[in-house]
Amino acid sequence: MEHEAEVVGVGAGSAPGGDVPAVILSVRGEYVPIFVSADQAQSIGMALEGEPFDRPLTHDLLVDILTEFGGAIDRVRVDDLRDGTFYAKVDAERYDDGEPERFVFDARPSDALALAVRIDCPIIVSDEVIDEAGRAPDSVHFDDGPPEGS
Repeated sequence: MEHEAEVVGVGAGSAPGGDVPAVILSVRGEYVPIFVSADQAQSIGMALEGEPFDRPLTHDLLVDILTEFGGAIDRVRVDDLRDGTFYAKVDAERYDDGEPERFVFDARPSDALALAVRIDCPIIVSDEVIDEAGRAPDSVHFDDGPPEGS
């Protein structure tokens, strides 16, 4: 089964080598932290805050190109987790003579999430991913206040 998620924050998570940037998804009553690069975390965070960049970033450029060629992103999916690595897909479509042509692209979750926050499309997470990576909300602490649920 699949569930719609929302990005509730971008921050740092603890990992064996030190703190690592993470995007926190809220889904099915749990938080799913997805570790990303510092650049991706900054890109996603600024898009969430609505802060424009002086020049388009790669994700902005991709959305602009896709739109110009008559396409649209319908949703992104975080649908697999193997050996600690998340996998994602981007579901897109374009219309040719009024008929939809659907496409599915493999993507890194960080890229899929960066696209989703820019265009406000659904973020879908599979039960299998949530079962393996989900955390209770009170186990995730944000720097701007007490833990969720306190």
